[in-house]
Formats: sequence, structure tokens, C-alpha cells
Amino acid sequence: MSQGEIKNQHRERYAFQLRIIAAALFVLSLFTLLFGRFFWLQAVQHDKYMTLAEQNRISLVPIPPSRGIIRDKNGVILAHNFSAYTLEITPSKQANLDETIERLSSIVEITAKDKRRFKKLREETKDFETLPIRTRLSDEEVARFAANSYRFPGVEIKARLFRHYPLGEIASHLIGYIGRINGKDLEQLDEDGVLANYRGTDHLGKIGIEQSYERQLHGKTGFEEVEIDSGGRAVRTLRRTPPIPGSDLTLSVDIKLQQVVEDLFDKRRGSLVAIDPRTGGLLAMVSKPGFDPNLFVDGIDPLSWNELNTSPDKPLLNRAIRGEYPPGSTFKPFMAMAALEGDFPLTRQTISDPGYFMYGNNKFRDSHAGGYGSMSFDRSIIVSSDTYFYQLAVQMGIDNIAKFMKTLDFGSPTGVDLNGERAGILPSPEWKKKRFKTPATQKWYSGETVSIGIGQGYNSYTPIQMAHATATLANRGVMFRPHAVNKIIDPITGIVTMVEPQPVRTMAWKNENTERVIRGMAGVIREGTGARTFAGANYIAAGKTGTAQVYSLKGSKYNKNISERLRDHSWFIVFAPVDKPTIALAVIVENGGFGAQAAAPIARQALDFYLNGKLPTPPKTSGAASSASNATTEEIVGD
Repeated sequence: MSQGEIKNQHRERYAFQLRIIAAALFVLSLFTLLFGRFFWLQAVQHDKYMTLAEQNRISLVPIPPSRGIIRDKNGVILAHNFSAYTLEITPSKQANLDETIERLSSIVEITAKDKRRFKKLREETKDFETLPIRTRLSDEEVARFAANSYRFPGVEIKARLFRHYPLGEIASHLIGYIGRINGKDLEQLDEDGVLANYRGTDHLGKIGIEQSYERQLHGKTGFEEVEIDSGGRAVRTLRRTPPIPGSDLTLSVDIKLQQVVEDLFDKRRGSLVAIDPRTGGLLAMVSKPGFDPNLFVDGIDPLSWNELNTSPDKPLLNRAIRGEYPPGSTFKPFMAMAALEGDFPLTRQTISDPGYFMYGNNKFRDSHAGGYGSMSFDRSIIVSSDTYFYQLAVQMGIDNIAKFMKTLDFGSPTGVDLNGERAGILPSPEWKKKRFKTPATQKWYSGETVSIGIGQGYNSYTPIQMAHATATLANRGVMFRPHAVNKIIDPITGIVTMVEPQPVRTMAWKNENTERVIRGMAGVIREGTGARTFAGANYIAAGKTGTAQVYSLKGSKYNKNISERLRDHSWFIVFAPVDKPTIALAVIVENGGFGAQAAAPIARQALDFYLNGKLPTPPKTSGAASSASNATTEEIVGD
């Protein structure tokens, strides 16, 4: 072997040894890093990963609380809960959802209505959530499914609390209903910072008391710490934090009075609001037609939802707080009060009432054809002289009228403890500028003030506003905020929180002015447009009829061809007893005609029941009062 070959072998051996050393150092560094990582995880981060491991082993299961019970003032249950089984499907776990439902139908009855409701819920809810395909299963149905549950992965039986409204449609708009939580609800709950308290809860209040007192009724969600195995099955419960049930509510409402009034309305559309003027407590709040709130508890099916939404009678509209109507002549007592407090000359004068009022070239007709002849201020309230109040409105001017009416909350929400109340329309030059867009339509014309004086024109108020103003007059100027809830009761401690009456303001009315207007309203009952309806009453009431024009016939007469929905609305406001009022109410019958014809009889029988316990006589007819069809425009525009 030559010297050169020996040198090459030494170089190759040396290079090989270097590579061995480099590889060994590389492997050693990897093991050092690995050991360092093990040390970091096992020693330094031990507590952290131990906690995570425990959390993977432990599942927090929310326990929804029992919703609070709602009762009327006498303890009658209006809304409560019961437990029942539901059959629920997780759509995301179904390869063929329709096929699964059909197979389930052979074990548990699933109707077409159930399928429609399930479809609607799927459209509103994320696929990974469980949705009920059948609710309120019988024990036999539960047993049948349990025996076949292995065939239906992603389908399970759950025990849930259901809301129930035992009186059905009675007071449906007042009590409201609960419905399934949707995306908009979740956003609102998150915005309010209470989303965590709704884990495991599927429903919340949508309207009425159920909505406005949702936080009190819902309660506080509890939790169970459950140990689970690798398959996700519960092994045992480690710790339990029980839920706190929602508070119970006691209303100021007398549900018997509510039911009596709803029966009196029969098939007619309209509203009645009755208030205790001494406290502002609602005694009844009727909106007809109503609906059955039980339809919404399980999730209303599309067919029923469509029927409610497309009905021309608008059964979902709470007319008491959202229906806006011209008040007609029920506005006159408040006009009279404004005139007396403003000390306008006409209140001390007698005018001639020929049955119309000429203002410029415009002729404003009186509801009493031919007029009443000589007319004083006091007499104008009793007989409801339009001519007198036309002139009174012109003398007062729109600014003075609007300023006074604003103090009675006309044109503003009353603040009742129900969501969605509308403000109505209190007309004024400022209002008109905001309402209309062009200079010509924004201008206030003096002739528009004339119609305002008899509650027509732009005037538009809700029944609760009319009842609220009537209660304030009955209470001699002391105004209370209307409210439906009297007590909030803690179900654990039994502690009762009273919803104290809230005086909003006390009017600086002169006592002689207040009593003068009340005497005029008492005259309406004694000898005026309400005399026939209140004949034989054993109490003294003060009231006012009103007829709100829906459609102008330009002086022509009503006939049988006039659509029922174009006839005038029938109004009546009243309080009793006059000296110490305990109830004030406003009632409107849509398209009922003359004020004393449809609305006043309902008010009379409601007062008879509330003050004397006298049950009303059954209604003779249903639908809007047909006799209005033969009345002339002059006969009903003012009253």
C-alpha cells in the first residue's frame, strides 16, 4: 500500500469520526431538549395541566331554574309550570333527518303539526342544538322509545318544565307568553350581561308581564359538576349548585273582572282598561280579540302563526297600549278642565247652538242635528255640544290645548310596566313640523284647531292613556303611574317586595274647577247620553260617551252597504263612585257606532260587577253593533 493511500484512509477515518461525534452531539441535544420539555411539563407546569386534566374529566351541566308563578290580586293562578317528557333530536347527528322522523313515527305519534313546528324551530335554531319533535309524552310513549333508543343515535328523551296558562285567552295580552330564545334574544342577553344565567334555558318572555318582568321570573341557573368517562358518559355527580327559582308575581288585576269584560266583548274588537285611581293599579286590561298563549310554549307551528299574523282582526295587537284612536267626545271633559284652568271667557258665557259652527267658509256640523239652542258651559258637557267645544277650541288656541293635555300624558307613554307602549299623537304646530315634510303640509291652519276641540282631527290616543287621564281626573288631579304588578315574592325566603304606588305629579287644579267638570260628567250619567245605560244604578258615576269617526261620509247617511270596518268607533270613559272613586275605566269598541250604544253598556256591567258583584246579562248580539248602520253622520260625529 502506498503512502498516499494510507493518508487517504486516515483522512476518511477522521472525517467519519467527526460525523459520529456531530451525530452524537445532535442526538444528545435532542434528548436534552426533550428532557427539558418533560421537566417543564411535569415539574414547572404540573398544577396547570393537572387542573386541565380534571376539567376534561369533569363537565359542568347547567340546571335551569323554575320560572316564577303569576297570580291575580286574589291568588288565582294565571301562569305556572309543570314537568313533562319531550322527544328531542339533534339535527347535526342525523344523516337523513326526514327518514329518522318517519322511523320515530312508528314508535311515538308525530303529527303533521309537530313536523311543521319542528321545521320552524330548525329555521330559527343552530343545527347542533337539540330540538323537540314531540312534547308532553305519556309514560307509555317514553317506555316504547326507551326500548328502541339504541336504533336512534342523536335522539333522546328529556324531562323539561313547561309553562302553562290555565285560563287560555283570558288576559293573554296582559300576561303575555314565553317563546324559544332566538338569535336576537341571545344578542340582547349578552348586551345586558346576563347571558351566562341563561345557559340551559330555552325560553324567555316575549310580551306582556312575562317579558317586562323576565329577570324576576327567570331566577338563577344552577350547575352540576359531573364526572365523565372517555366516552363522554356521566359516571357520578361530584358537586351540585341548585338553581334559584324565579320570583312569584301578584298582580293588581282582578281576573274575574277581566273575564267578565272579555265575555261582554264577545266577538267584537276593542279594548277596556280599568285603573284604581288611588294607586294606579290596573284592575283589568282587555284587548280583543286575544290569543291562546299556550300555542307558543312548545313553539308555534307555521300554520297557526300565519293565521294569527294575517287575520284582519289583528289578535296579536295589544290594543290597550298599542292601539291608537281618535278619542271623540271623551276628550271634552279634559278640554273643559283646560278651559277652566286657563280662565277662558267662554266658560262664563252662554252661546247659541244652531247645530253647526261657521269658521271662515267652513261649516262644522254638530252631532245633534238642529242644535240645542241656548248652551252654557256646564250644559255643553252633559249634552256633548260639539258647537260649544268648536268655539271653545278656537278661543283657547292649539298651543294652550297642547300644553295642558301634555300634563295628562296625552302624546306620551304613561309608563305602565309593560313593554311596547305607544305614545299616541298630541297634535301641535311643533308636532306637525316634525310629522310632515313639505312647508305646505307642515303649516298649522287655524281651522284644524276646531276639530281638535271635539277629539277629532289629528288626535290619537291609546285606551290606557284615556283611562290614565280619567283616573287622574277622578283622583282630583293626583296622577299615579299605571302598573300591573303589586308584589314580587321570593320563593325561598318568602320576602314580599311591594310595588309601591308611584305618584307622578299632582296637578295644581283649582278644586272648584275639578268639581265643576266632574258634576258635568255626572250629569252625562244622570240625564245625558249615558242616562239610559245607567238607569237604576245604585252608585253615582261620572262619565262621557264618545264616537270617533273612522271614515268621513261627507254628510251622507250610513246605509247597509257601508262596510262594518268603516263605521265609527264607540268610546266611553267613566269612574265611580263620584265622591270616592275606586275604579276608573276607558272602553272602546271598534266600529261599534254611537258611544252610548256599544261601549257604555260594557262599562256599566263592568262597574256593576266590580262594585256590586253583579254578573252581567249575556250579550244579545255578537260582532259590531249593527244598529249604527242607520245612524247619520250628524248623529255620531261628536259622540
